[in-house]
Amino acid sequence: MRLRYLTVMLGLGMLLSAPAFALDLHEARAAGLVGETLGGYVAVLKATPETEALAAEVNAKRRNEYARISAENSQPVALVAKLAAQQIIEGLESGEFYQGSDGTWKRR
Repeated sequence: MRLRYLTVMLGLGMLLSAPAFALDLHEARAAGLVGETLGGYVAVLKATPETEALAAEVNAKRRNEYARISAENSQPVALVAKLAAQQIIEGLESGEFYQGSDGTWKRR
């Protein structure tokens, strides 16, 4: 039950924290410049100063959000990030990249 609550709160938190980067992050994903990792963070697939800055900024916001959710629910940050990764990857658009369970990059 607590895990379900955590998942719902995580989803709401991600929705609230994403709008500032939604367009830029979505465009970078669609262009294959960044991908979603199993750890809940964005990885740069094609390095440019812009993609590296975007990934750093998105990951910093996610780290803060994961820490907040972790503290509220007395769950490890790594668990929160892993749950977020599952939700993020499930919600990717066609053509966007994510890290598969074997560590390789896959396209949705």
